[in-house]
Amino acid sequence: MSTLQIVLTIIVIVAVVLIAAAIWMATRRRSLQRRFGPEYERVVSQQDSRLAAERELSEESRGRYSAAWQEIQARFVDAPNQAVGEADELVTRLIAERGYPTDDYDERLAQLSVEHARTLEHYRDAHDINRLNERGEASTEQLRQALVHYRALFADLLGEPDDFATPAESEADAAAAVPPTEERSVDARPERAP
Repeated sequence: MSTLQIVLTIIVIVAVVLIAAAIWMATRRRSLQRRFGPEYERVVSQQDSRLAAERELSEESRGRYSAAWQEIQARFVDAPNQAVGEADELVTRLIAERGYPTDDYDERLAQLSVEHARTLEHYRDAHDINRLNERGEASTEQLRQALVHYRALFADLLGEPDDFATPAESEADAAAAVPPTEERSVDARPERAP
């Protein structure tokens, strides 16, 4: 193949990808306009770009997601395995509603890394634990950690206060917050009255 043929092939491939992306964006935009009606135009007018507006959630959606998260947290007490699976599903739905791709995990990570880099490690850790959970190999403590990790990305996607940190920062903060305990020997039992 000559250099000219290679260059032309690359140009054609890039053009096809750009056309496909434009069609996808136009289809998505029409879908959002039908779904949200005049609210869509109001949000677009308040944002810097149409893309930023399309990634915003309505107050109704925020409330619905927050309520669903509260249910998952309450369910964790009785069914931690199920709660973590549902947390993964809820976060994936939220990611989709915010306009990110959800078909491929690696593509999802790449897209989220642009605007949610600070909580991406939480998402990776939660996803890994959820995979253990699906195989029945996750401990209750791991499941608890997964829920905490999902919560960090969930809050970031909802635009809630920035009270999350990377997993390493979270562990360091938690360790620093635990007061030292006195170790008791087996013989140091409280005395009983006769």
